Amino acid sequence: MNTLTAQEIKRKGISAVDEVLKDGPVHIIKNNQPQYVVLSEERYRELLEAEGEAYNARIRASLEDLKAGRVKRGSAKDLIKELKLED
Repeated sequence: MNTLTAQEIKRKGISAVDEVLKDGPVHIIKNNQPQYVVLSEERYRELLEAEGEAYNARIRASLEDLKAGRVKRGSAKDLIKELKLED
């Protein structure tokens, strides 16, 4: 894991991030805890695209379940009972 402290960024500026970012995402440490992650623009766009593709795949799977009759219809009370969310 590539890390930088917030103090180091204050001292060196964005060039500190640029240097470490060459090796992948950078975890920024503040108060001895990971607080932020800096990604390259390319990696960020890849993640957004993958998120969109995963969303679309879930929608397609849900529609297939509906068409195949694998979806139960009922009320919210029925769902709560089935999930055992109430006593």
